[in-house]
Amino acid sequence: MSENRVEQVELLSSDNDSYGGVVVKIEHPIDSKIFPSLLRASISQWRQQGKKGVWIKLPIEHANLVEATVKEGFRYHHAEPDYLMLVCWLPETADTIPLNASHRVLVVQEISGKFKGTGVWKFPTGVVNEGEDFCTAAIREVKEETGIDTEFVEVLAFRQSHKSFFSKSDLLFICMLKPRNFDIEKQNLEIEAAKWMPIEDYAAQPFNQKQELFNYVAKICLSKSEKNYTGFSPLATTTGSGKVSYLYFNNQNNNHLVTSDNQPLKV
Repeated sequence: MSENRVEQVELLSSDNDSYGGVVVKIEHPIDSKIFPSLLRASISQWRQQGKKGVWIKLPIEHANLVEATVKEGFRYHHAEPDYLMLVCWLPETADTIPLNASHRVLVVQEISGKFKGTGVWKFPTGVVNEGEDFCTAAIREVKEETGIDTEFVEVLAFRQSHKSFFSKSDLLFICMLKPRNFDIEKQNLEIEAAKWMPIEDYAAQPFNQKQELFNYVAKICLSKSEKNYTGFSPLATTTGSGKVSYLYFNNQNNNHLVTSDNQPLKV
């Protein structure tokens, strides 16, 4: 071999995550005899790049690669019926890879619209009807799209934009709902597929990593699952004209809030 020739080393395909690590998804068959050298070469490059946590998602049809992956220092993180997730912490510092969470979110793939054919899993969404409370609309839309009955818990965040539909201003509310049942019956007219997904998998989707708004929403959901975030809970109030309205407030530290008869405020 000529001294000036540089040997090209094949590496595993990976996506950067939001925490200085990489996510590897094995989607095509790989010879289990070749895989160890590919993995070692990839790890070497990731170390040079200063990467931290490495996540390898092995679909069940690639179970032949599990032993080789474990021999390179990876450990089991979590498993689902159709895949196994293995992780490895590369730096010589404290391992901060989070433990597997039991939290799952309800997600859908749409038949039409901007997400058609993209493979992106998203939260059920919809438009509020005239005179309808948005918390009621959230419950209705989830029921219509997935057949899941829910109860409203809180608003996690909201986004305001201008000159959206018909040049009108728009408010998008990210709502947390509590399911009352878990058997999905998807709507066939608008929904291609629906399922329960681990919150980590939802957040790790390349689309969520690249799009700023969706990335922020994913991080908020992760923080909520780790009990590091508190949203806004509804409190029914009455206006001067006798109409019912809702005040949304942060319910984390409300010990100093009392009702007119000096009772602790509860929602």
